[in-house]
Amino acid sequence: MAEYSVFSLVRNALTGHKNWQRAWRDPEPKPSYDVVIVGGGGHGLATAFYLAKVHGIRNVAVLEKGWLGGGNTGRNTTIVRSNYMLDDNSHFYEKSLQLWEQLSHELNFNVMFSQRGVLNLAHSDGQMDRFARRGNSMRLNGVDAELLDRNQVKKMVPHLDFSEEARFPIYGGLLQPRGGTARHDAVAWGLARGADRLGVDIIQNCEVTGFKRSGNRIEAVETSRGTIGCGKIGFAVAGNTGYLASRLGLKLPIESHVLQAFVSEPLKPFFDHVVTFGAEHFYLSQSDKGGLVFGGDLDMYNSYAQRGNLPTIDHVMRAGLAMVPSISRLRLLRHWGGVMDMSMDGSPIIGKSPIDNLYLNCGWCYGGFKATPGSGWVFAHTIAEDAPHPLNAGLRLDRFERGHLIDEEATGAVPGKH
Repeated sequence: MAEYSVFSLVRNALTGHKNWQRAWRDPEPKPSYDVVIVGGGGHGLATAFYLAKVHGIRNVAVLEKGWLGGGNTGRNTTIVRSNYMLDDNSHFYEKSLQLWEQLSHELNFNVMFSQRGVLNLAHSDGQMDRFARRGNSMRLNGVDAELLDRNQVKKMVPHLDFSEEARFPIYGGLLQPRGGTARHDAVAWGLARGADRLGVDIIQNCEVTGFKRSGNRIEAVETSRGTIGCGKIGFAVAGNTGYLASRLGLKLPIESHVLQAFVSEPLKPFFDHVVTFGAEHFYLSQSDKGGLVFGGDLDMYNSYAQRGNLPTIDHVMRAGLAMVPSISRLRLLRHWGGVMDMSMDGSPIIGKSPIDNLYLNCGWCYGGFKATPGSGWVFAHTIAEDAPHPLNAGLRLDRFERGHLIDEEATGAVPGKH
């Protein structure tokens, strides 16, 4: 496998970069594994990595129907944060952020994690009161948070619309300085390389087509590359969880929606932070290559499609211009859609399922990418120990039966409101 250092970089540069070795193997599937993870996105790969590294379970297969980085891992706006108010989410996402801070070193692979700060804008006194409450809750949970007034926001991000004619005047904002961005496809590549080095088989172009059951257990997974036996099985397939669960007769409290994102032509350094618009569902940052990366709200219909539509494009562009008028002549380079699995309370589901040896990792709504290492950490623990980690004890599926919902926005079972 490829080793990365300044010496290997110089050596390969001198030979025209023609002799790099594979970053991970391309194995044929074995007849059976102790654990099969369905889904080769960030969450599935992180789960396999921590199963092998932390729990010593190395007879693991990750099954990916396409190629690594081709699903939701490569279809998001790369934002990382832990600015949640409720305890279950706050502690879980803060653990994930702590794992992000050491991930490049842990993987010996640069995931380009940049802690440039995440700023939520407030446009009314009511929003400032809400942000003060959330910031206080974050600080009580040991998470960094700073409430900024209008002048502090203006000094930090002068390109926002502070004019007297602004449609949505800026009153201030809530800043998490340790939040930021990471390069999404590098996260998939780094985790794949790390898991592979620990013995995990990563099997691409392997679509799950069915299951063989014995009583209340799954004995094997039927795939496009043959039948694979499994001791335990974990689903980490993001927006396709509902479809896959239906093959087992399970109906989960999630809906799938398309969420669109965009990137512009590259510019000189212009926007130093991640900024979210408090008046519309819009967020903006600048990539290391110079493009402005931004996203909007859900398409409010159920879909498994990974493509967008013109009404949402129009909505997102209007929100962007209202927040940063100076981007009016900017040209879009491309845009894409990712399939979100929206839970009914806006928080993820990580835990055991009604089937004895099946474990669920789904319902990520808008929080999937930022949770990548934390999700893998607690999901690996849940599979290895057959019991949830304290950090995902409140995120179990049965909370919907018990009525112990984790509803950050207090909007109830309306996916688009979370």
